[in-house]
Formats: sequence, structure tokens, C-alpha cells
Amino acid sequence: MILDMLRQLLPEVEVDPRLVLALLSSSAAAILVLKWMGQRRMQKKLEEARRRRDLGLGQMEKAVQQFKQQNPGIQASHILSLPLVELTEKLKEGSLSPESVLYTYMDKVSSTGKELSVICLTFLLYSLPEVILGHLSTCGFVQLLSRLEQEDSVMVKVLKRQGAIPFVLTNVPQSLFNYDCSNSIFGRTVNPLNHQKSPGGSSGGEGALIAGGGSVLGFGTDIGGSIRLPSSFCGLCGLKPTVRYNTVSPITREDFFVTGAVGPMARDVDSLALCMRALLCDDMFRLDPTVPPLPFNEEVYSSSAPLRIGYYDTDGYFLLPPCMRRAVHETKEILQKAGHTLVPFAPPRPDYVMNELFVKGLFADGGSTLLGMFAGDAVDPGLEPQVNCYRIPTLVKKMLALTVRPLVSPIFLSQCWLAPRWPQLTFQGFVSMGSWWSLQHND
Repeated sequence: MILDMLRQLLPEVEVDPRLVLALLSSSAAAILVLKWMGQRRMQKKLEEARRRRDLGLGQMEKAVQQFKQQNPGIQASHILSLPLVELTEKLKEGSLSPESVLYTYMDKVSSTGKELSVICLTFLLYSLPEVILGHLSTCGFVQLLSRLEQEDSVMVKVLKRQGAIPFVLTNVPQSLFNYDCSNSIFGRTVNPLNHQKSPGGSSGGEGALIAGGGSVLGFGTDIGGSIRLPSSFCGLCGLKPTVRYNTVSPITREDFFVTGAVGPMARDVDSLALCMRALLCDDMFRLDPTVPPLPFNEEVYSSSAPLRIGYYDTDGYFLLPPCMRRAVHETKEILQKAGHTLVPFAPPRPDYVMNELFVKGLFADGGSTLLGMFAGDAVDPGLEPQVNCYRIPTLVKKMLALTVRPLVSPIFLSQCWLAPRWPQLTFQGFVSMGSWWSLQHND
């Protein structure tokens, strides 16, 4: 076939079939060699990143052992049991030294980090997944292993000025657009409560580390649940505050239409409040002009006046498991017994918000920006189905959208709740995949 094409293009030239075969063979060989060389370079980067992580953990262990020998009376179990508020008070009054607290948590990290596979980097200097000057911030992409951050993020700058000591960077799923926590560089993070389960994502490494006792406070980023899901999966408290996007380095240099928020994760609500008191300060307002200059309102937070609280146990869009509805109703009863007024309400137009604003905002370019990050990179196995959906040609997406869209109507969803559990799960999985196709269709 190729020989006939060459004869049509060059009718006056005698084409030697052996020459054509040799050219094709050499071209195919060259492509294979280039592909092999690219894979080899990628593998070397992976090995170097893991070696750097293991080296950091080894240095941490040596530093901890040296500190233990010089300070044999440290009560590590007591320090690890203290909530953040009480720990902070003891540090202020001097009954605990900063060194004893730091090395106690470093010791815990060296064991917990290996067990749960949560650590990406150690700094040896509380637990931050944002940019640290001179270190990597890969978001699980191999291609970003060669990019060192030249400046601390606003979040890190503010926390350092408040006395925080960054000492570890925790694992995330590749691209941060996943509810698991795995990438081809540092592997899969497991849930400390059950190693057969996921800690959630995208801030899964942070959630696993805190729940595993290796940190008392950490930070995650959240667009569609990346703080809230790991907090739920790991039994923690998490807060997605009002949007603060410029405080961290984005995956790419383009801004998303749907912006992300940075928020704290801890074991109790008081720790989150203490953290927000520290963050809502003049340094934050000065360094990030997108943050409204509103300091923490202690009067409102400490008030015991009865509140009027709205609640709902379903938004009419997502299928919720019975345990989530039960949690909402149990919380409602507790709040009512405490004297608060609980008012049921229905979120307005959730299908429009999700379909037209949220998902189309995230994928306004059909996913091309995100796909560009995967070009020439090793795609984590857990992300392959998702990435393959992004790669579906536009015409095929439109045809699939026409097929799937009638099946995601609210009436059909409500009927699904009355069905036995196994078809419910099957339908939920089908709708989840179908929604990705239909919702990326921007007509």
C-alpha cells in the first residue's frame, strides 16, 4: 500500500521496494528507541525522587535517635496525645520545648510515613502540602520532578511568621483531580484506620498522616471535596473556607474558572479555629490581596446565643448512602437539644449548578489543559479510566451525551432509591461515568 502511494506521488521515479522497506524498518526502530529512551529517563526521575524521599526519612530517623539519646526523659506518648490547643498552651508556658514536640512528631512520621506511604518530602526544620522554597511540588506528575519552587507560597510564609515549622510534604493523587490518593512517583497512600481502604483525595496523604498520629495539623486544597473527603474518610475535622486561591502554587499556570480553597485539617474543631485565628492576620491580607481583610471574629465564635441553622439530607442530585443521611439527622437532634433552631431547606437548582456552572467551568476547554499535563507523563493506573474519558473525541462525547442525558433525570434518580441495593450501586456507577461524558459536553 505504501509502495503504491509513493509511485502515485513520484510517477517518474523508480521506487525500490527494498529501499522503502529499509526506510520503514529504520523509522520504526528509531521510534522504538526514542520511546525506550523516554521511558528510561522517566524511570530515572522516579527512582531519584524515591531515593530523595528515602534519604530524607533516613536523615530524620538519625536526627530523632540523636535527640533521644541526648534527651532520654521525653514523654512522647503524652505529647502525641495532646490536642493542638493544649499543646500550644504548654509551648507558650514553657512546660514543653519546641524541640521535644518537633522531634516527637518526626519520630512518629518516620514510622507512620512508611506504613501508610504518605510522605513525599521531608524538610527537617507542622505539615504542609503547599509550596516550600527550593523543594518539589509535583502534584503527582513526573514531568514536574525537575521543577523546584523558587518561592514559598503565601500560606507557608504566613504560617512561618506565626511560628509554624514545616517538616513534611504529604502524598496526593496525580493531578489532584481524584478521590483516591495514588500517583506513579510515590505510590498509593492507605487509610490508617483500615489499610484496605483509601484515605480519600486529593489531600489524602495529609488526612492519613493526621489520623495516623504523625501530625497535629495540616492543610489541604479543595475544589470538589479534596479537604472534606479525606477528613470524612479518616475521621477528622476539615474546613473549606472562602476561596483563597493565590496562597498556593497551582498545578498549571492557568487559572481555573472554578477556583480552589486552602483549608486546615485536624482532629478536632478547636484546632481548626486556632489555625484560622493565626491565618486571618495582617500578613495574609497584605501578601494575598484576594483575601478579604476580615480578622477572625472571636465574639461570634465564642457566642452561646441560639442559632438558626438550615439543613438538608439530600440535594436531589447526588445519590447519598444511608449513613450520610443518618449522620445529618443525628447532628440535627444534637443541635436541637442544645437549643438551636433547625430549618429544612432544598438547595436551589442543584442540577444547573453542577452541570452548567461547576463541571462546565472546570472543563470549559474540554479537558485539554488537564490532558496537556498528562502528555508524555506516566498515568497512574487509578486515573486511567478518568483520563481515557477526557481523551474521547468531541464528536463521540456529544453522541454519548445524547444517550446518557435522559438517564440522569431527578425522577429516575428518585425511583432508583426504591430499588434493591445492587441495582442502585450499578446505576450509580453508570451515572458517574455517564455524567463525566455528558457534563463535559458544552453545547
